[in-house]
Amino acid sequence: MLDAILFDLDGTLLPMDNDVFTEGYFKLLAKSVAPLGYEYKSMSYAMWKGVAAMLKNDGRCRNCELFWDAFGETLGIDCRAHIPYFDEFYTKEFHRAIEFTQPTAKARIAVELAKKKAGRVVLATNPLFPRVAVVARLSWAGLRPEDFDLITDYENFGTCKPNPAYYREITDTLGIAPDRCLMIGNNAQEDVVAAQAVGMSTFLLDDCLIPFDPIPQTPQGNFDELIDYLENL
Repeated sequence: MLDAILFDLDGTLLPMDNDVFTEGYFKLLAKSVAPLGYEYKSMSYAMWKGVAAMLKNDGRCRNCELFWDAFGETLGIDCRAHIPYFDEFYTKEFHRAIEFTQPTAKARIAVELAKKKAGRVVLATNPLFPRVAVVARLSWAGLRPEDFDLITDYENFGTCKPNPAYYREITDTLGIAPDRCLMIGNNAQEDVVAAQAVGMSTFLLDDCLIPFDPIPQTPQGNFDELIDYLENL
């Protein structure tokens, strides 16, 4: 039995086109926080600046700290007082963004299989969102926080994909060895190359494939093939 099986979320447990989802999500967010003085174009630019800051995090602090520093600096204001309004968006209006995804019942089947094949199951979603936003997207996939032993988000992690340190942070948090783990995801670089760099086994789900050159050597296939793979572990 493996020590842990890790799942990516966006494009994996929750099938989607990332570009379509991001555009739709940003428009919903901009409309929701417009009464606070945010404008779509400037807010989107500031959001990407915040994401860029998190992607560079080396573990010196939580990702959320870098996000709000960069977000506010880009807009020239202190935005931290608005965090509760953003969190409220994720509990309400954000759920409309399910229309930009293609949920599948196969996600729950895969997670239930993983529970039988490993000591722990991890939601290894890139920790760029607050927990409330991750839980919302999980619900669209028919899953709950209780289905996982660890969920990575921007409040509890200080690294991001594709930095291999992100996977070391997971294994250090759980006190397990990387070579006793399997990472499953749709992004060839973030979910496969980076996980392999610390010694993890990988499976590349290609239903919503995000390719990378050179193509990594790993088992891969669609959701049905992933389920077969998990059944035969």
